[in-house]
Amino acid sequence: MAGPILYRKRLIPEECVLLKDDRLLYRDDQIIVTGWNTLKPRKDLHHGLSCYYLQEGMKVSRFYREDNSLLYWYCDIVDYDYNAKTDTYIITDLLVDVIVCPDGFVKVVDIDELVTAQETGLLTDDMLKKSLLNLNHLLQIIYNGGFKKLQSPLEQYVNQ
Repeated sequence: MAGPILYRKRLIPEECVLLKDDRLLYRDDQIIVTGWNTLKPRKDLHHGLSCYYLQEGMKVSRFYREDNSLLYWYCDIVDYDYNAKTDTYIITDLLVDVIVCPDGFVKVVDIDELVTAQETGLLTDDMLKKSLLNLNHLLQIIYNGGFKKLQSPLEQYVNQ
């Protein structure tokens, strides 16, 4: 399946990386689903699946160990820019993330990076507001029992 060009833009550390090895599994006007291997090898994390929720400002990923067992769900709060002419997405990580463990434990991480990024001018007030509002939206989905719905676009690709 021919697909879009995807870049991951991080603010801390500042980088923009072409996700050239990500495999496009599905795309419509609401979501993009990809499969990938880690860019930098780690002992715990080996590969994963990600679903970009374009209108909702989040990316929900299944993180796997090398033996294909689920490590945890990792949810990035993101923004994106899309160039229709080149079919290119630049997905900007808005720093704060949510980890959902297989046992249901939920952990919010990297809130301190929001402060650092705003203080150093890497994050505008509008980006900070978007990050916090999207985080709140994601947490409300999780707390209200709706996380399974966010997981569902990835389920058909498990064990592929």
